[in-house]
Amino acid sequence: MKILIYSPLFYPRIGGLETIISTLAHEFTYQGNEVKLISETPATDSKKFPFEVVRQPRARQIFKLTQWCDIYFQGCVSLKGLWPLMFIPKPLVITHQTWYRSPDGSMNWQNNLKHMVTHFATNISASHALAKSIPAPSNVIPNSYREDIFYEIPEVSRSQELVFLGRLVSDKGANLLLEALAELKKMALTPKLTIIGSGPEESKLCQQAKDLEIYEQVNFVGAKIEFELVKLLNSHQIMVVPSIWDEPFGIVALEGIACGCVIVGSEGGGLKDAIGSCGVTFPNGDVQALMQTLFNLLKKPEQLANYRANSHAHLLRHQKSAVAKAYLEVIEATIL
Repeated sequence: MKILIYSPLFYPRIGGLETIISTLAHEFTYQGNEVKLISETPATDSKKFPFEVVRQPRARQIFKLTQWCDIYFQGCVSLKGLWPLMFIPKPLVITHQTWYRSPDGSMNWQNNLKHMVTHFATNISASHALAKSIPAPSNVIPNSYREDIFYEIPEVSRSQELVFLGRLVSDKGANLLLEALAELKKMALTPKLTIIGSGPEESKLCQQAKDLEIYEQVNFVGAKIEFELVKLLNSHQIMVVPSIWDEPFGIVALEGIACGCVIVGSEGGGLKDAIGSCGVTFPNGDVQALMQTLFNLLKKPEQLANYRANSHAHLLRHQKSAVAKAYLEVIEATIL
């Protein structure tokens, strides 16, 4: 099968969608398909891929690529990338990884047009919440995680209680977690919290921890990557993902589960799909509910083993090869 992927942003840009598209392109290739990828991102190094990457192509090149392919695949709806199909009709498959709406929930004309496009495509959504957010029917296939990077390290002692991993921005809810920690302190519980990540809210969060008189419980370690990050996650019992906004999915939860953490996360959006039976959810923004959830787990740590026992089966569905295989089954059905 010849798959043409249209992804305006691609390596060397590294973001959530870029990573998802790169993983799918690699796996589609490894599973016997011919893949070419169109991107508007210029190359800054000579990195090689097992598939052809065509950067900043002219209209004539895009025409030829569209004629070549069996499937035209997009990562989220890109209105700019749809024009070739007006002249060369090919089956359109779109993976939906985010909401098509403004942060306040309103819809502009571009978002309305993107919703209209879903009626003419085979749709795949990363979570049930995303599938419900678009007007056309959509297959639900969860995202994968990097199982070659995130895994349990038995020799690392899981001696620390709580960990937060993410950008330090208001939407991610680290401030909510600090408030919950202060509430736990009133109940004579003083678990240690490691905050992994950096961002514009870092100094504000440090001051908040001081104001709440919990600064001695919180360790801001900055951004960590690769083995250093994995080792740090392996040393913790509970990962807290207290996002204020509705996460479309939540790969960070899979990374935590793979490293042996039990997840406590906000229930809105698609994060609960990523958590599955490997943790507990609470209503977005509810400090008291978060505090009570953490209190229950910290006072009865034997519960953690029950959640960890579910991780193997849960993670199997999220391995790169399994996710790509599920995508390919949907894609192949569009051309039968």
